[in-house]
Amino acid sequence: MESKVSEGGLNVTLTIRLLMHGKEVGSIIGKKGETVKKMREESGARINISEGNCPERIVTITGPTDAIFKAFAMIAYKFEEDITNSMSNSTATSKPPVTLRLVVPASQCGSLIGKGGSKIKEIRESTGAQVQVAGDMLPNSTERAVTISGTPDAIIQCVKQICVVMLESPPKGATIPYRPKPASTPVIFAGGQAYTIQGQYAIPHPDVWMPVPRPVLMNSPFPMMLTSEVTGMGAL
Repeated sequence: MESKVSEGGLNVTLTIRLLMHGKEVGSIIGKKGETVKKMREESGARINISEGNCPERIVTITGPTDAIFKAFAMIAYKFEEDITNSMSNSTATSKPPVTLRLVVPASQCGSLIGKGGSKIKEIRESTGAQVQVAGDMLPNSTERAVTISGTPDAIIQCVKQICVVMLESPPKGATIPYRPKPASTPVIFAGGQAYTIQGQYAIPHPDVWMPVPRPVLMNSPFPMMLTSEVTGMGAL
């Protein structure tokens, strides 16, 4: 049974969670969702992307082991393609590695590291990928980030070995999954319009609006009477 697992042939359903930045998620989704649709169809894995306008998103890949490996291969090669494309417009000479971040229950990280770091060392040496397990848990969760970087082939071999460890050492106790929070960017009001600061620019904020013109508020005998649409709480 164990040898079958090692060959990726054991027909068990696994769920792997990935932590990605918005730009990476955009690359996976593709124009009108075409890229992720193709990945789902060709790999046979379920690929779900968390909602929200967070700087980080969770990509959940579920399916039999062989479907998961196919999905990972497609993601790794897509990221490599993105790196190659970005390098054609840059002066950099060395090609950065492809990097993926897994989100793993902390209770399984001990097995992944092994006694005195023996298991993680073995995975690094046999696959050629760099593997790092974060020391701290992700905020408000019992999960840790496991960062894998290298060539797409090295990453795929590394993911296979990590899946074997996860199957052999199921999580202990309840797992509190990591959920990224929306970015808390400051909101600035100017001329009745709300703006958020992104880098050096002020971008109009779509979620904050002021339906009452400023002069009316100023001249009103009840200047603090804001509508419930603005405050969500009724009149102050």
